[in-house]
Amino acid sequence: MSMQPRPWPKVPELTAQVARAVAARGPYPLAMRVRDELGELFADAEFAEAFGARGLPGWSPGRLALVTVLQFAENLTDRGAVHRVRYGMDLKYALSLELDDPGFDASVLSEFRTRLVEHGMEEKVLDLLLTALKDGGLVKAGGKQRTDSTRVLAAVRDLNRLELAGETLRAALEALACAAPDWLIQAVPVREWAERYGPRIHSWHPPASTSRREEMALAYGRDGFALLEAVHAPDAPAWLRELPAVQVLRTMCVQNYHRAVTEAEAEAEVKRRESKDLPPGRLRLVSPYDTDARYGLKQGSWWTGYKVHISESCDEIDDHDAPAGQATIPGADGPPPRLITSIATTDATVTDAEMTEPVHHMLAGGGLLPAEHFLDSGYASAELIVGMKKSFGVTMVTPVLMNSSPQARAGAGFDRTAFTIDWENRQATCPRGDTSTWWSPATQRGTTAIVIKFDKETCRPCPVRGQCTRSKTGGRTLSLQPREVQEVLDHARLQQGDDEWRAKYGTRAGIEGTIHQAVAVTGMRRARYLGLQKTHLEHSFSAAALNLIRLDAWWNGHPLDHTRISHLARLSLSLAA
Repeated sequence: MSMQPRPWPKVPELTAQVARAVAARGPYPLAMRVRDELGELFADAEFAEAFGARGLPGWSPGRLALVTVLQFAENLTDRGAVHRVRYGMDLKYALSLELDDPGFDASVLSEFRTRLVEHGMEEKVLDLLLTALKDGGLVKAGGKQRTDSTRVLAAVRDLNRLELAGETLRAALEALACAAPDWLIQAVPVREWAERYGPRIHSWHPPASTSRREEMALAYGRDGFALLEAVHAPDAPAWLRELPAVQVLRTMCVQNYHRAVTEAEAEAEVKRRESKDLPPGRLRLVSPYDTDARYGLKQGSWWTGYKVHISESCDEIDDHDAPAGQATIPGADGPPPRLITSIATTDATVTDAEMTEPVHHMLAGGGLLPAEHFLDSGYASAELIVGMKKSFGVTMVTPVLMNSSPQARAGAGFDRTAFTIDWENRQATCPRGDTSTWWSPATQRGTTAIVIKFDKETCRPCPVRGQCTRSKTGGRTLSLQPREVQEVLDHARLQQGDDEWRAKYGTRAGIEGTIHQAVAVTGMRRARYLGLQKTHLEHSFSAAALNLIRLDAWWNGHPLDHTRISHLARLSLSLAA
C-alpha cells in the first residue's frame, strides 16, 4: 500500500445534502459532528512514515485512522466498520466520500494497524487528537488529573501447565507442517503424533487421575525435547529453529522441564519442574499464541493478560472562573468535559507503583502534566511522592500506608510519632525525655533507612516500658526513612485523618466511571488482538473514541457528570464525615 500525503477533499455537495437530511430526523451523528467541529483531524502526512511512496495507491491513512476510532466508539468488528463506511451516510460525510463510493475491504484495517505497530505509532491517533484539543484549550497542563488501572483479558484461552505444554508442542508441529512438511515426515513419527497432537488441547478432557496427568505431562516434555533436538540437528535446515513457534516451544520446555543425566542412563531423563523452580511470573509464558500475556492478580482476582492505566482531566471550573479562550469550539458552553490525557498498557505482572513514573513521563511528553494528580494507594509511596514533586513538579494526592508498628496498630502506647527526632544532631528523644544512643544508616528490604536505638539500661527500669517496646531485655528501636521522605510520609499520614482532605480525595473516585465507560462502550477489558503492542494500540484508539464521545455530549449541551463517585465511595466519605 502506498500513500501520497494530501489534504482531504471537501465533503461532496450531494453527500452533505443527503447526510444532513437524514440526520435531521434524530440526534446529530457523532461522525458528522466530529467532521464539523474538528475538520481534517488526522492528516495523511502524519502517517507518511508507515506508508511507502511507491506501489499501488491505497486508502488514505488519515481516513482509516478516523474509521478505526469511530469503529471503537461503536465497538464494531472490522467487517462491521467496513459495512458502516459502505452504507452509513454519516461516515461518508465524515470521510468526504461520494455516495457511490464502495469503501474498502476489511483486511485493509488489519494491515493499517500492523503498519502502525511496526513503526511505533501506537499512540499517534490519540496524540493528534490531544494536540487539537490543546490548541482549542480543552486540555492543558497544570490542572487536576486522576489515574487508575484495570485488568485486561488477553485474546487467548486460559491454560494450566499440562495444557500449555501440549498446546505449545501442537502449535510448533503445525508451524513445521506448513513450513517444512517433507522434513517433518522424516524427523518425527507423524502418524503417532498426529493422533496425540492433532486436535487442540481444549477440544477434549484430560484424564482425571493425577498419575495419568503426570504421565501425560512427561510425555509432552519428552516429545518437546525430541522435536527441538531434531530441529537443531546438523542436517536440519537452519531456518527452522528461527520459526517463532519453535522458539516458543524451546522457552516452554526450559521453563517447565529439566533433563537430568545419570551414570546409569545413556539418555537424559525429562522431569517436570516443581512449583518452586518455575521462573517468576513476569517471565513465564502462559500461551503459545500471545507471548506477552502474563498471569496477574488484583484485588483477589486472577486473570491472564494485561493491565491498562487511564489518566483523565478532572478540573472543577466554574463558568466565571474559566480563563479566556477556555472553550473555543463553537456550540460548547460551560467547563470542558473530562478527557483522557494518557493511556498506558503493561503486562499483568507490572504493579501500579512501577507505572507511577512512566505515566508522568507520558504526560510530560504530551505537555499535559497536572499540578495535582489523584491516585489510589497502589501508585504511592513516600519516595514516589517526593520524586514526582522533584522531577515533574506534580503533587500526588493519594493515601499512603499507615504506621504498621504494634503500638500504632493497637492504638495504644508510644508509636514513632511520640518520639522527637533531631535530624541535625542525629538523635531521638522518647516521651519521657531520654535520648537515643545509636543512629546508623541501614538497608531494609532493599530501601535506605535509618535505625535508631535506645540503651537497654535506660529502657529496662522505665515504668512505661510495656507501652513502648515488646522486647524483654533490649531497648526501644526505631526505623526511619531518610529525612525528606520521612517528613513527607508523616505529613501525608496526618492529612489522611482530616475530613477536608478526604472530601478532596473523593475526586479520584470519578475515574471509576471512566473505566466503566471504557469497558461498556469499547470493550476495553477484553483484548481484541494478540501481543502487548497491538493491545496498546487498541487502548489508544479506545481512548480517542471515548474522548470524541464526551466531546459530542459537550457540544450538544449534555456533558457527562463532572465526578462519578461510586455508592461505596460515597458511603465511605459519609462515614468518614
